[in-house]
Amino acid sequence: MNTPTTASTRPESHPEHFIALDERWSTHNYHPLPVVIAEAEGAWMTDVRGRRYLDFLAGYSALNFGHRHPALVAAATEQLGRLTLTSRAFHHDQLGLFCQELAELTGTDLVLPMNSGAEAVESAIKVARKWAYRVKGVPTGQAEIVVADSNFHGRTTTIVSFSTDSVARDDYGPFTPGFVVVKYGDIEALESAVTDRTAAVLIEPIQGEAGVLVPPSGYLREVRRVCDERGVLFIADEIQSGLARTGTLFALDHEGVRADLYTLGKALGGGILPVSAVVGRADVLGVLRPGEHGSTFGGNPLACAVGRAVVRLLATGEFQQRSTELGGHLHARLGELVGRGVAEVRGRGLWAGVEIAPGGPAGREASEALMERGVLCKETHDTTLRVAPPLVITEAEIDQGVAAIAEVVTGS
Repeated sequence: MNTPTTASTRPESHPEHFIALDERWSTHNYHPLPVVIAEAEGAWMTDVRGRRYLDFLAGYSALNFGHRHPALVAAATEQLGRLTLTSRAFHHDQLGLFCQELAELTGTDLVLPMNSGAEAVESAIKVARKWAYRVKGVPTGQAEIVVADSNFHGRTTTIVSFSTDSVARDDYGPFTPGFVVVKYGDIEALESAVTDRTAAVLIEPIQGEAGVLVPPSGYLREVRRVCDERGVLFIADEIQSGLARTGTLFALDHEGVRADLYTLGKALGGGILPVSAVVGRADVLGVLRPGEHGSTFGGNPLACAVGRAVVRLLATGEFQQRSTELGGHLHARLGELVGRGVAEVRGRGLWAGVEIAPGGPAGREASEALMERGVLCKETHDTTLRVAPPLVITEAEIDQGVAAIAEVVTGS
């Protein structure tokens, strides 16, 4: 006699089934937590067994507006019914509007649309080098870009060439030359590294992958000063820190600083599809001519429609305000744990690096323990929990997540 199949006995209701498929068929370049998500809405995710989890990661800031925000889903659905791709061989009715609206939101002149964050950074590097040769007069092949140690700008061959993380860099050489690495937050080291060959300084206003490291007060203003005095471009990588994550449109805004180029990504796609861009000065982005750079999918109609909806959400200021107010609550509650299993809390807005005190659980162990308590977070390196919930989270939900962290770090 056959045993009847129920929802609880079907393979698709068991996370082990999907995890085994991933392990067998996908390359092992990630080590995800052993949870299999099937649905999500707002700040909550539901696994294949129907258990709900509070999202305390927001796709590394790709989900700033929460899962399946109605305005973003509506924009994607409407565009899916009309046109998804033309390539850049033809004009379409969304590109110019997207670029105009994003430029107006960010106070910039031109937009170079791409797909992934790494593509945006690669594009900014190419633009900076071309500007150095055509405008600044750096001898051909000698342009340099100053970067910070502990950086994370992506995983392409060029980008890992100036990474100081051995996990990201080892065994990928030979590496792309033309980068000078200095200590993050050390303005004297940066100023000393700038020469007549320097095209740009590329900096994360807050280093996310390094553990949500906030530079010393005034550092970013000093970076701007050095760039102005030495005729060098300031490129701000705001892929994680930008678009309301820290309580302002850009993390640079906290110091009243403007960059010459910004790289944007993650939240620009609303958690629906990859959308990135370089935005900045016309005299810099204007060095590109037809055929010198491009992307088949960059600036496609679907991406532009979703990106326009993201711009509309940001233009209200609601999400910047939520990050400011709820971020204050998050940091206050996390701050109560310092000396009680937490060594330090860093960050701004709804973004925090929680440094686990010596003797506490390792980052991976802590992340798994949080998962068991219904909170999904992820470690960075061995001792830091990276907390970045969707900006639609409530105060009560923040309290729930912090309570779980308290239990984990104190062993209670």
